[in-house]
Amino acid sequence: MAHIHEKIDFTVAIFVVEGDRLLLIHHRRLGKWLPLGGHIELDEDPEAAALREAREESGLEVELLGERPPTTGPGTRALIAPRFLDIHRITDSHEHIGLIYWARPRGGRLTLSESEHHDIRWCREADLDRLQPPMDAAVKWYCLRALREIGPPAAPPSAPASR
Repeated sequence: MAHIHEKIDFTVAIFVVEGDRLLLIHHRRLGKWLPLGGHIELDEDPEAAALREAREESGLEVELLGERPPTTGPGTRALIAPRFLDIHRITDSHEHIGLIYWARPRGGRLTLSESEHHDIRWCREADLDRLQPPMDAAVKWYCLRALREIGPPAAPPSAPASR
């Protein structure tokens, strides 16, 4: 996709969680383990971009998680709020404003986008430290947060044995 501005672009990152697993891709051009994601096109809103990128990069249809405020009047359409926002440097002269979403898979068939990625895989928390090349600390933080916030609930502590 062509940049919408020479200095800055808006992007989406989609952390897809199913049970105790999170979907990651090994990005071909960047050589990094990342969530699904990409640029927001000029003719789409952030939600549409997140759904499109998830489908293009994984073959999955996803449900974005988050709060959608009520529409307040004509000409207004409420969007699901991203869980986090960041700004990250891509080159010395270009940055991305990232809208970071949590999501769950809702359909489709997991498919590797060979032109964009070396690998696509579901990872449990313990797998994150074994990825090669090692995952960036910031990306790992988001992974752990997504797993803890939308993964399966922790099992309640077991009752003490009765005598």
